[in-house]
Amino acid sequence: MINFEEELKKFHPSLEVEDAVDAIYSQDLTDIADLLLKKIMEPEQGFVQEYEEEQ
Repeated sequence: MINFEEELKKFHPSLEVEDAVDAIYSQDLTDIADLLLKKIMEPEQGFVQEYEEEQ
């Protein structure tokens, strides 16, 4: 029968997983809120100019 306590003591996480976590958390990811703010803050290319042209 498998001794789970003994197997857990032998367990070591994969280095690849640890490296992936570091890479993911170290990136500055852009989300939809960042994209919307960028478009709103650029009136010459964003929503504000398009809205004013329609009026």
